[in-house]
Amino acid sequence: MVANLTTPLIGIVSTIAIGRLGDATLLGGVAIASVIFDCVFWLFAFLRMSTLAFTAQAIGAGELQEIRAPLLRGLAVAAAIGACLIMLRIPLAAALLSAMGGSEGVTRAARTYFSIRIWSAPLVLANHVVLGWLIGQARAKLALGVQIAINVINMVTTVLLVLVLDLGISGAAIAAVIAEACGIGLGALIARGLGRGQPAIPRAALLDREKLIRMFSVNRDIMLRTAALISVWLFFTAQGARAGDVALAANAVLNNFLLISAFFLDGLANAAEQLCGRAYGARDRLAFSGAVRLVILWGFGFALGVTAIFAALGPSLIDAMTASADVRRSARDYLWYVALSPVLAVFAFGYDGVYVGATWAREMRNLMMLSLLIFLAAWLALRSSGNAGLWGALLVHYAARGGLQALRYPAMLRASFRAVGTSSS
Repeated sequence: MVANLTTPLIGIVSTIAIGRLGDATLLGGVAIASVIFDCVFWLFAFLRMSTLAFTAQAIGAGELQEIRAPLLRGLAVAAAIGACLIMLRIPLAAALLSAMGGSEGVTRAARTYFSIRIWSAPLVLANHVVLGWLIGQARAKLALGVQIAINVINMVTTVLLVLVLDLGISGAAIAAVIAEACGIGLGALIARGLGRGQPAIPRAALLDREKLIRMFSVNRDIMLRTAALISVWLFFTAQGARAGDVALAANAVLNNFLLISAFFLDGLANAAEQLCGRAYGARDRLAFSGAVRLVILWGFGFALGVTAIFAALGPSLIDAMTASADVRRSARDYLWYVALSPVLAVFAFGYDGVYVGATWAREMRNLMMLSLLIFLAAWLALRSSGNAGLWGALLVHYAARGGLQALRYPAMLRASFRAVGTSSS
């Protein structure tokens, strides 16, 4: 959870640094570009999820040789995807920025940010793999160290390049590239240290056809599931952009609150992925269901705490993120939606971790597609309320996403552990 909490600090510091310049257009540009990168990199979050799940399952099953194989397979896929994103950077920028529907000034600023930060793509995706591999082994302190290093370097360089050297939006993008490069360097050193003294993985084991097919199948379904989730956030940002630069900037400020709660609760999801993956690999139903109960119960407690913090400190945090009076006023109007979101998101994040750990990827995909349809239906019903209706539809999506997974969970538990013939059932 602490490792995850450092991640949204990147966006927060970028927002504060650009926001202190007092230009809503630049702030809107950072908002659009940041959402695009969050979504593009998020689309490939299966690299972290599948690496984590396969590593944890290998540990649970006692397959020691297989523990390092997910890391190497994941890094190869990350390098290939990152190279493709760089080669396609010009048409990608044109298509994505056009779809966001920002004003001319906002789009110009976002394009500047995009053209620089896209070079970090292979580094970001490789860091996804390393993080998943470390958490899959329950090496949370090492994962925390890598995350903190990336984010502290990003924050320091952002402040230096934007506010000291006056490089503006370009400085924020350069800082992100530098931080990710440092992160993968540190991750490589850690992986090398953990693997010291262990025999090399045979080529045949690394390229095992059955394991590769399973990896690509799980990755495909998680990617489609994530694409449906990303569609919600792209739609949310695009509708905010069409409401004007002030509404877009206000939503960008509040989005940092959502990121804080999301990454905070996702720490519990990471724990669920590791614990459930290990129990699933060991074919231990009691340990699996016990981990699920703990994650959900602790999740509610933490969510209530985050809600209380947002309600008490929200106005002050908004003032710290932007110097624009109009943006401050607009953000305060929708603060209560953000404060309510953690409580509604508990099931969503908790069961995400459970489904990933058990590699129930196809079910995740199908339920997220249904949640997307529910979100769009809610927006159509509430669209007459403008930006308030948009926020209301987002809360409906949180509730639908977690609720559907909770309803499906008992059947998946019975089917999965009956299929493996556990004696614990």
